[in-house]
Amino acid sequence: MRRFRVNVNGNEYDITVEEIDASAAKSAPAPKAAPKSAAPAGGEAVKSPMPGTILKVNVTNGAAVKKGQVLMILEAMKMENEIMCPCDGKITSLTVAQGASVESGAVLCTIG
Repeated sequence: MRRFRVNVNGNEYDITVEEIDASAAKSAPAPKAAPKSAAPAGGEAVKSPMPGTILKVNVTNGAAVKKGQVLMILEAMKMENEIMCPCDGKITSLTVAQGASVESGAVLCTIG
């Protein structure tokens, strides 16, 4: 085991990393990334990347949306941030309204 101190965006973290030999590294399966062009069967939650206030909601419940479409505008630290649609689908659940305060990681809407 090796210990490291890592600084990420001004926050320091102490981490421990286990060293493995080359043969063990080759036997571990590589993770496969699934394409994100369509919404998964259970729906995809669109979460707030940071705390802020919803300035504008551009979609309604049941609306068809396309990947890259601006779903809403989130104001954080006096800046307007566009919340983009991660996949094609339909808004199955809209959980915020204009003027709502949200925390980081809060579900804004679900796309199914």
